[in-house]
Amino acid sequence: MVTTREIAYPVDGVTMAGHLALPDGTGRRPAVLIAHEGPGLTEHQRMRADRLAGLGYVAFALDYHGGGRFIEDREEMFARVNELLADPDRLRTLGGAGLDVLLAEPRTDPARLAAIGYCLGGTMALELARGGTDLKAVVGFHPSLTTTRPEDAARITGRVLVCVGSEDPFIPAEQRRMFEEEMRAAGVDWRMNIFGGALHSFTHPDLDPDPSLRPGIGYHEPSAECSWRAMLDLFGETWEGTSEKSSG
Repeated sequence: MVTTREIAYPVDGVTMAGHLALPDGTGRRPAVLIAHEGPGLTEHQRMRADRLAGLGYVAFALDYHGGGRFIEDREEMFARVNELLADPDRLRTLGGAGLDVLLAEPRTDPARLAAIGYCLGGTMALELARGGTDLKAVVGFHPSLTTTRPEDAARITGRVLVCVGSEDPFIPAEQRRMFEEEMRAAGVDWRMNIFGGALHSFTHPDLDPDPSLRPGIGYHEPSAECSWRAMLDLFGETWEGTSEKSSG
């Protein structure tokens, strides 16, 4: 049985509101930090934490806007995203605060940590790894692959998986190529899954493709399910003996 609770925690004077999900049992378990999409922490991300807890993980869905706020205005959201993309230290601070909450949970095994994220949250997970955080696995779902500090990739210690839609206008082929060069130069254990026909945010079931409302953005169920399985496969490879069977 999964148990959950909401956790308030401070980051530089701002109170964040995250969601912790715990698996059945009492022993230490591998733990997964989850970073949300640009608009904010939603029930969808909380359910992802719950689903991972159902598979035996301690999971914490962090907040990086404050108070669990969801940014409705598209222009305000993109301004916030661009601000954070330009400041990897800030991304690492926000992600690190969420990781501290996860590490403070007694059920967390600190030797078996992973970070995953969606859109900007995926970039946050990657920046945590670039910052030298001891993460054994990092997964980015349709994340921006650019960074102002590519040389920091040499500090990545765990396995990296990024899942990208072939038709995502925010992650064009040139950006994918530059990320490949960054990973290769740093000697990272990495992989990139490219899903044919998928747009940006292909994992989010509430975002039906509609060019008039959200150009370049839309859910793609086959890619969403396949990328979830790829994440679980990576976890299974990283932590032998952990059962990873679910669709997502």
